Order: sequence, then C-alpha cells, then structure tokens
Amino acid sequence: MRKGRTVLQAKRYGTSTCTADVPLSIVARRMDDDDISSVVVVDDQGYLVGIITRTDLLRAMMDGEDWGAHPVADYMSEQVVTVAPTTLIVDVAELLLKHHIHRAVVVEEQDGKARPLAVVSASDLVYHMVKDVQ
Repeated sequence: MRKGRTVLQAKRYGTSTCTADVPLSIVARRMDDDDISSVVVVDDQGYLVGIITRTDLLRAMMDGEDWGAHPVADYMSEQVVTVAPTTLIVDVAELLLKHHIHRAVVVEEQDGKARPLAVVSASDLVYHMVKDVQ
C-alpha cells in the first residue's frame, strides 16, 4: 500500500445511505443485495447522523424476533469515525486500528456539518496493499 496515497485517490465515491426511521429489515436486505457491511445514516438533508453495520443487525436479531421492524435509530452508532478526502490511507489504517473498527466515513464539511462521500474499510486498504505488491 503506497503510504502517500489519499482516500481521494484510493476510494471510489458514493455510499449507501438511509435515514434513521428506515426499518432494519430494509437495511439488512440492502446490505445482502449489495454485499456491503454498513449503511451510512443521514438526516433529511443528507448530513451524517450515524452508521449501521452488520454487527448492529446481529445485535438486533439477538434482542428479539421482531428485530426487522425496529428503526435504524434503535441500533445505529451515532459516534462515527470520519476522515477528510485528503486523509492519507496510512492514517486511516492507524485510525481503524486505534478505534478497533472496520471502516471510516469519508466526509466533506459543509456549514459545520458532515456530508458523507464514501466509506473506506479495512478491506479497501488490504485491496491496495495487495495491488501494490503485484
């Protein structure tokens, strides 16, 4: 992995999003259909409010049979590790390890709010590690 590469250079833009009122069953189906491990939660104007992951869905399932009827808000994480598009991917790797997480949300600051642009995951970083040694 070239340590000088930025998130902007390493990640395609775009991310799967939903609002906090969406039922977990809808988000679970989207994760399965799109083979993704998280969905970024946004408000009505598209600003970041949280993230819901496969692990959150498992936690919901363990809480009860009606897990799919719960809104995303009941299980999402509001504390999201974010990075700017110009953040070096080596710095993202350090953040993931430091916080014991699998992904960070790439955001653009607008009027003091964070607009999500992409999600960079540990899998993305491993992909670049492998590409760089070929």
